Amino acid sequence: MLKTCPALGRCGAVALVAGLNAAPSVAAPEVPAACGGHGPAMLVRVEGLKTRTGTVRVQSYGGDPRHWFDKGSYLQRVEVAPTPAGPVDVCLPVPRPGVYAVSVRHDVNGNHKSELADGGGLSGNPDMSLMDVILKRRPSPQQVQVEVKGVTRVSIVMNYVHGTSIGPIAGFKR
Repeated sequence: MLKTCPALGRCGAVALVAGLNAAPSVAAPEVPAACGGHGPAMLVRVEGLKTRTGTVRVQSYGGDPRHWFDKGSYLQRVEVAPTPAGPVDVCLPVPRPGVYAVSVRHDVNGNHKSELADGGGLSGNPDMSLMDVILKRRPSPQQVQVEVKGVTRVSIVMNYVHGTSIGPIAGFKR
């Protein structure tokens, strides 16, 4: 099921753009003004999925950067099934031009629980270690911030646990 869920509201209209390989993105009819060229919005391209199972969750954050990525502090959340191949493109409208951040989680088995097999990524594609994840250390706001003017494209490469390290799957670079 595809849905978008504002932080403190009910789930509303779908704001998804599903891209296959390098196909051009077209805004879903529910958000033509946001991702159809006017914005303000972030068109997030998620690349480097380990599998095509489970769900991909994309969240936007705004306001005080010290609270980006706090549980429940997202502006908007979109959960989608992975595309059969290529990247997953998601449109995230934002309230106004400004500075935002994005997080992505690939729940590989779709059980809504965090597990070692799951992947994650952040806007700016910062380097992170397994210790950063274990100790819940966050990258600096400067590393993950996205300045939105109109429709801003954001590319995120997914990271997965590989033994004692975290990084993209073979063939992808941050």
